[in-house]
Amino acid sequence: MDSLEEDLTCSVCYQLFSDPRVLPCSHTFCQPCLENLLQVSTNYSIWRPLRLPIKCPNCRSVVELPPAGVDALPSNVSLRAIIEKYQRDEEPRPPSCQEHPRQPLNMYCIQDRQLICGLCLTVGQHHGHPIDDLQAAFAREKATPQQLAELSEHRWAEVCELGEQLEQEKTRCEGLLRQDRDDVTQFFHSLALVMAKKKEAYLEVLDKAAAEVSQAYDPLIQRVKELQEEQLELMSLGSSVEEEEESPLAFLEKVHLFRERVDKFLKAPLPHAIKLSVTPRAADYLQQHWPPLTIGALEEAPVPAVCCCTRRGSAEAAAADGSAAAARVSWPDQLLAVSAFLVTLLLTAVWLNPLGRAGWPHFGQLVHSQTGDFLASVEEGVMWAWTTTGVTLHGWSSQLSLLRDQVFQVMAAFFETPSS
Repeated sequence: MDSLEEDLTCSVCYQLFSDPRVLPCSHTFCQPCLENLLQVSTNYSIWRPLRLPIKCPNCRSVVELPPAGVDALPSNVSLRAIIEKYQRDEEPRPPSCQEHPRQPLNMYCIQDRQLICGLCLTVGQHHGHPIDDLQAAFAREKATPQQLAELSEHRWAEVCELGEQLEQEKTRCEGLLRQDRDDVTQFFHSLALVMAKKKEAYLEVLDKAAAEVSQAYDPLIQRVKELQEEQLELMSLGSSVEEEEESPLAFLEKVHLFRERVDKFLKAPLPHAIKLSVTPRAADYLQQHWPPLTIGALEEAPVPAVCCCTRRGSAEAAAADGSAAAARVSWPDQLLAVSAFLVTLLLTAVWLNPLGRAGWPHFGQLVHSQTGDFLASVEEGVMWAWTTTGVTLHGWSSQLSLLRDQVFQVMAAFFETPSS
C-alpha cells in the first residue's frame, strides 16, 4: 500500500494527484501544479512562441503546451479512476510519530492520554507506561460521561443543599453582626452620655468656682475703681482751686473743702489684695483619680469640689513650713483639746480643794496662763483655717477672740472668789 501511494503521489506537491494531466513527455502531474509551473516559466521566458514551453519536473525536458494552456492537456483518466478507488477503499492511516519518523501512532498511553508509537513505548519517554488500543479505550470510556452525569446529579443535590445552608448561615451571621453593631453603637452612645454628664458636672463646678472668684474680686476691683475715680475728681478739683481768682474768701473755702476730701481720701482704707488658689487643679485631679477607673465605674467617677482659697504670703508660708506645718491640727481638734483641758483643770481644782484656800490664787494664775496659751493656739489655728478656706471664716476668729476674753473673766472670777 505504501508503494501504491507513492505511485499515486504527485512529484511536485507530494499529495495524491488532483485532476492529473499528461505532458507530451508522458509524465503526469496535478493540473494546479502545472499551472504554477507554467506561470513561473512564462515570467522568466524571453520569447513568446505560439505554443507555450514548460520544463518537465521529472525528466527536465522542455515540452510545448497547446495554445489553450494546461487545460488543453489530456487528462489521465485511468490514473484518476485508480486514485478514486484507492481513496474509497483505503482505511485511515494513523499519523506518524514526530520523535520517530515513519513510526505510526498506533497505541494509546493511558497515563499521558495520548497516542504513541512502539519506539516511544520501548525506548522513548513513555517507557513502562500502561497502554491500550485506542478503539478499546474509546469503547470502554464511551459510557463514562453518562455515569459521571448521574454521579454529578447526586452531587448536584448535595451542592444545592450546601448552598442553601451557606446562605442561611450567612444571613444568620449578618443578623448577628447587625445586632452587634447596634449594641456597640448603643454602648458607646451610653458612654458618651455618661462622659457628657461628667463633663457638664465638672464644668458646673468650675462655673461655681468662677462665681466665687468673681464674688471675691469684683467688690475689691469696684472699690479700687471708686478710689481711682475719687483720685481723678480730686485732681480736677485741685486744678479748679488753683485757678480760683474771684476772692480770697472763696479760695480759702474751696481749699478747706479740698483738704477735707483729701484727708478723707487718704484715711479711706485700701482693700487688701487677696490671692486665691484654685484647688484641685483639673489636670492633676483627672490624672490622679480617673485613670484607675473602669468603664463600669464611670457613673461613680468623682467630680471634685473646686475651692478658691486665699494663699498666704511668702514670708508667712516659709515660717509656717519651718515651724508648725508638720504638727498643725485642724481648729475643731483644737477646740476639743481646749474643752478637755478645761474639764481637767476643774477636776484638779476639786481634788486640790483640801489644800486650802491659799493654793487657789496660784492655781488661778496657772489656769489663766495655760488657758491663755491654749486659746492663743486655737486662735492661731483659726487664723490659719481662715487663710486656707477663705474670708468666710474671718468672723469665726473674732468670735473666738471674744470667747477667750470671756473665759478669762469667768475663770478669774471663779478663782478670785475663794481667795477673798
